[in-house]
Amino acid sequence: MKALQPGAWLRHSRSLSISLTILLLLGSLGVLLALQISHPAYAAGNLQINAGGGAAAPFIADTDFSGGRAGSGTTKAIDTSKVTNPAPQAVYQTDRVGNFTYTIPNLTAGASYTVRLHFAEIYWTAAGKRAFNVSINGSQVLSNFDIFATAGGADIAVVQQFSATASTTGTITIQFTTVKDNAQVNGIEVLGGSLPTPTPTSPPTPTPTPTSGPPNFGPNVYVFDPSMSSSSIQSTLDSIYNQQQTNQFGTNRYAVLFKPGTYNVGINVGFYEQVLGLGLLPDDVVINGYVNVNAGWNNGNATQNFWRGAENMKVIETSGSAQWAVAQAGPFRRMDVQGNLNLWDGGYSSGGFIADTNISGTVTSGSEQQWLSRDSQYGHWSGGVWNMVFVGVNGAPPQSFPNPPETVVNQAPVVREKPFLYIDSSGSYKVFVPALRTNSQGTSWAGGSAAGTSLPISQFYIAKPSDTAATINNALAQGLNLLFTPGVYQLNGTLQVTHPNTVVLGLGLATLTAQNGVIPMTVADVDGVSIAGLLFDAGPVNSPILLQVGPTGSSLDHSANPTLLSDVFFRIGGAGAAQATQTLVVNSNNVLLDDLWLWRADHGTGVGWTVNPATNGLIVNGSNVTAYGLFVEHYQQYQVTAYRHRDALYSPTAEHEPGGLDEWEQRWMGGVQGWSVSHQPSGLGSGQLLLLQR
Repeated sequence: MKALQPGAWLRHSRSLSISLTILLLLGSLGVLLALQISHPAYAAGNLQINAGGGAAAPFIADTDFSGGRAGSGTTKAIDTSKVTNPAPQAVYQTDRVGNFTYTIPNLTAGASYTVRLHFAEIYWTAAGKRAFNVSINGSQVLSNFDIFATAGGADIAVVQQFSATASTTGTITIQFTTVKDNAQVNGIEVLGGSLPTPTPTSPPTPTPTPTSGPPNFGPNVYVFDPSMSSSSIQSTLDSIYNQQQTNQFGTNRYAVLFKPGTYNVGINVGFYEQVLGLGLLPDDVVINGYVNVNAGWNNGNATQNFWRGAENMKVIETSGSAQWAVAQAGPFRRMDVQGNLNLWDGGYSSGGFIADTNISGTVTSGSEQQWLSRDSQYGHWSGGVWNMVFVGVNGAPPQSFPNPPETVVNQAPVVREKPFLYIDSSGSYKVFVPALRTNSQGTSWAGGSAAGTSLPISQFYIAKPSDTAATINNALAQGLNLLFTPGVYQLNGTLQVTHPNTVVLGLGLATLTAQNGVIPMTVADVDGVSIAGLLFDAGPVNSPILLQVGPTGSSLDHSANPTLLSDVFFRIGGAGAAQATQTLVVNSNNVLLDDLWLWRADHGTGVGWTVNPATNGLIVNGSNVTAYGLFVEHYQQYQVTAYRHRDALYSPTAEHEPGGLDEWEQRWMGGVQGWSVSHQPSGLGSGQLLLLQR
């Protein structure tokens, strides 16, 4: 986020759309209910879709898609002589083009289906003009597919046939990704639906982490214990920081772990560096010194201090005041600071997020433009520029928005803290998964150990950057949790989280990068999944979505055990050419979003209105979705769309890209679009135009 003067966005934010009346809310719900009621109930093995067109019996009108657009079509006759059991002429005369996904619902989970994809090149008159990839359930089945070349000419029908198994939620996902011009399909058939004949086999043997000896977290995880000399630890810390201080778009990732004990060191935290205490309680690891983020590398301007974090330690401040001068994606969690904390470094600053933290002294926000504090304890708070939000914070200032700009919500209605790695009294590594809390206020650990569940590290697959998507999916299919070690993972397939209560935990800002336009991760409509500590990076080929929680049409009630996304960040551009249509799509109900940054890059490499295109940030189709600290920036249409009942947003901020406004207004009437929601957020900011709706 760039530093701007107050009101700089005012003239461009006229189209901020928030439904404030019960009439509009009921109207939105009515539309959704009507859509649900009229959705076709498919007979097993008898689904035929006319892509981009209307009904042409037995093919039904286009449905179950996201992304893309209906093509211009043709009235020319199509040669179907090369196809066995061709579709009607009308199917080949219409098409869906672009980057898009069909998610076929209401199938029999685990059943085998035949997928027939119908094509005819009705636009180009030569080979090499159109090429695209097709994936089914995350596995690529067509690569650089050229309809003209395959069919042998224009206006000639061709069919590609595959086998696919319906997921545990009864869906098959078919993804079309452009390589050249536009991906295209004319018709889709999903036929069959037979369950495999069971044969007596032994269940697959999981490949968990060995239970004896320390886990192998890879070369970029440093584990310190109190027996090591302070000078040796300090030297390592300084070496990492010197490398990462200015490495904003580099590929190195580091996690620095401290075993329980006391350390006399000072820790400066750089880009892609996570500093963690390994105690069950924050006070199990004591730092006599400091844990700081400064902006010296940028002359005191902290607006680009992204992608780093500190968790689960007690800091006895020896330098006067601790400093955490960060922007987005710089969480400060489960910390116990004995002293003061400054959130700036003398220049502009733009952030940030504190949760489950005690700060005995004064928190000074300085130039911070916006900040979300949740379930914490402060001695005192000082300052506020545009948008300071406090949810469940003891010691928060009084409600006073807009002058000073402080919004106070006394309790967090429903929350689950981020899972964390720790070492128990026997020296064994475990992951603690905190329990759900309702109407919470103050830290989860104020009275001692918080409620929750400890999982042994043997129940985790420890992923390395060299792992393929197939390897990681094999671990997920065996019911293992995932721990991503620091690094950049080039994913050539979709990671499919299908088991309830799965924990997916990243160390050191582990980064999942989409290759060939894949969706990096999908989550089934199941209870209690936790995804935390990850950066999702778009690739040069457009991905329709970077993370999807629940398939289209998800409807289950997860209120007793919600899915959690915590410290999950998304990036389109900046580190290189990248594009994605939508960033995060939440279809499941009762999802918790806790510190998310969705960023279409406005600086770095591969940046420009047509260079890193991205349509929307967050799309919420589920009900009762709660977000704390939601930062969404620079998307080319709505930053956030949330239409369902009783969704709640706390301290969301949307910023728009100044360089693209002229083209924006030419392409999309009405100017910049911020939020399209059917509820009332608390502490809402759009760019630097801040609104409070209560």
